[in-house]
Amino acid sequence: MIPTGDTPDAPRGGDPANARRGEPANHHNGDPANAHRGEPASHRGEPAHAHRGAPANHQGKPAHTHRRGFLEEIRGAVSVRAALLVLGVLVLQLAFITSYIGAFHRPQPHRIPMAVVAPDQVRGTAVERLQALPGEPLEATHGARDVADARHRIANREIDGALVIDPRGTTDTLLVASGGGASLAQALESVIGQAEKAQQRTVRVEDVAPAHDGDSRGLSSFYLVVGWCVGGYLCAAILAISAGARPANLRRALLRLAVLAVYAVLGGLGGALIAGPILDALPGKVVALWGLGALLVFAVGAITLACQGIAGTVGIGLAILLVVVLGNPSAGGAYPYPLLPDFWRAIGPALPTGAGTWTARSIAYFQGNAVTCPLLVLSGWAVGATAVALGVAAFRRGRPYLHLPD
Repeated sequence: MIPTGDTPDAPRGGDPANARRGEPANHHNGDPANAHRGEPASHRGEPAHAHRGAPANHQGKPAHTHRRGFLEEIRGAVSVRAALLVLGVLVLQLAFITSYIGAFHRPQPHRIPMAVVAPDQVRGTAVERLQALPGEPLEATHGARDVADARHRIANREIDGALVIDPRGTTDTLLVASGGGASLAQALESVIGQAEKAQQRTVRVEDVAPAHDGDSRGLSSFYLVVGWCVGGYLCAAILAISAGARPANLRRALLRLAVLAVYAVLGGLGGALIAGPILDALPGKVVALWGLGALLVFAVGAITLACQGIAGTVGIGLAILLVVVLGNPSAGGAYPYPLLPDFWRAIGPALPTGAGTWTARSIAYFQGNAVTCPLLVLSGWAVGATAVALGVAAFRRGRPYLHLPD
């Protein structure tokens, strides 16, 4: 049989009956109704809110669910306790930057203790002239009978220099001690040189306590003390972290202090040997440096244990604040006390780092003179911090502690 146009097998594009029988229309049949009935199902089945632009993900969940999940992830990764500790570290960091830059960015000589050696008729005028210098860089009122007395007073660390005036000539002599700090000796030389030049005189410099060849800037004693301090608070921090920041009882506190004492003896000896015989940086007696190191390490460690007993883990930060942030810039290491601003000059001798630096320099360059006060300072810190650590342990026994929120 030959198919005809009335059979379903040969539809005619212009036959409107085809549209009534539900056959799909193409672009050539010209029936607009077919176009509406032939739209894809995705357009016919979309929910109404899709056209209104409501947010939805591919799973049909609103976006705020994902935002809430992200916040939960942050809370799980960084607890409130961790956030508070990080904030404390930030404060400590900024304090560190402020302290070092504040202490060192503009060193100015202020009332450097010195003596003037000259005949009576000349000395009074010279002292008045030096005392009247702008900014009060010198304190020239310290007396010395003669050159030998001036040398003796420098060796005892009573003064940092002396000007010996020769009334019969135009060249005077300035006695300095670079072992007490090269920057201080240079500052004294600069100030006196300008003052002498204004009087049409010249000055010859004599170093009566020169720094060792292996300690050209006189900083080895300061770095040695810093190393001892770091060892002290790190040892105490490890002892605390290994079994909880606060000692549970008095016995545990005693054991920690005993371990710290052994560590201090070993650390003091190691530092003295490295600075002395091994690197040949400091010329002082090894035994004296050893004793200083042991006392300093124990004092700083006991301070850290006491702070931990009071404040828990935060106590480590408090110890660093005291020993490093406040102690290092004020120690008189890079710039001795007469070159520091008032605040740092005032607190330096009372802190472990400052007392340790002064004592180490005295042992190395001044025959161990003028160490009674700084050793009393270190002993006071060691005894006081030990008493606090033991007292807090006894008081806290059986009592709940306050903790930072999780």
